Amino acid sequence: MRQAGSTTGHSRWSAAAAALIVVALTLVMVLAAGCGSEADEGGGEAASGGQVKADQLILATTTSVKDSGLMDDLVLPAFNEAQPQIEVKLIAVGSGEAMAMGERGEADVLVVHSPAAEEEFMAQDYGTLRLPVARNYFAIVGPADDPAGVGGTDSATAAMKAIADSESLFVSRGDDSGTNTKELGLWEAAGVEPSGDSYIETGQGMGETLRITNEKQGYTLTDLGTYLSMKDDLDLVVLTKESDDLANYYSVIIVNQNLHPTVNAAGAEQFADLLVSRQIQDALADYGRAEFGQPLFAPNASALGR
Repeated sequence: MRQAGSTTGHSRWSAAAAALIVVALTLVMVLAAGCGSEADEGGGEAASGGQVKADQLILATTTSVKDSGLMDDLVLPAFNEAQPQIEVKLIAVGSGEAMAMGERGEADVLVVHSPAAEEEFMAQDYGTLRLPVARNYFAIVGPADDPAGVGGTDSATAAMKAIADSESLFVSRGDDSGTNTKELGLWEAAGVEPSGDSYIETGQGMGETLRITNEKQGYTLTDLGTYLSMKDDLDLVVLTKESDDLANYYSVIIVNQNLHPTVNAAGAEQFADLLVSRQIQDALADYGRAEFGQPLFAPNASALGR
């Protein structure tokens, strides 16, 4: 009987255990289905977020191109007419930040002017195509009375040394832009390490840096296009001559879609094609001439042999 009782008890225990297992498995399946549903929804969002937005183009461009009016007045209207289905989101930052956005896949196309950094960007495969678009010159501008004697120098590096020797105020963008990179290169060539109260960094774009320089009646390095577009509101004059060491080249770069699948490479290619087209290159040759007496930029797609 003890044996029989043991068998009966074992059978009852087995039945109860089996029932518990069934309940547990059912609960696991329900939870798994719920989680699977959430995962599917999340995966759907990720998949949606991972798709190219063919109707949007994110353009990261240097502030000098934006502040000069080139994009708003000339390029974007032409692109909108040619590709009305694509909305361009323009983000104006320094060339360094524009390329950092490209590295992170946060922009589809870049318009920048920092040649050495651009070459490195392309060497690391962050971009698939880089084309020359435009050129102009950097210039050192300052007060008309020119206390540092910049106007009497024969090179940009000599001008920077004159500013340092006279302890005149120099206003730097300090924003890792193409202009800032050029400025730091000129200081290095002049054998000067700028510092102290006579050297301030705005961390701002070209337009705002020119306004601050004007307010403080100091010196700064600017691209000629932005200066000319603002000169009527400034008490600053150009103190350097156009020279090879102040040449300023602009490029368009298509961000690598292979690294960042959400990049609108097709839209970026259409934008780049427009910039180097005869339509825009011919317009560049005259842009600003009527208002400022000279073009703000010169076309440079001819470097492609076009």
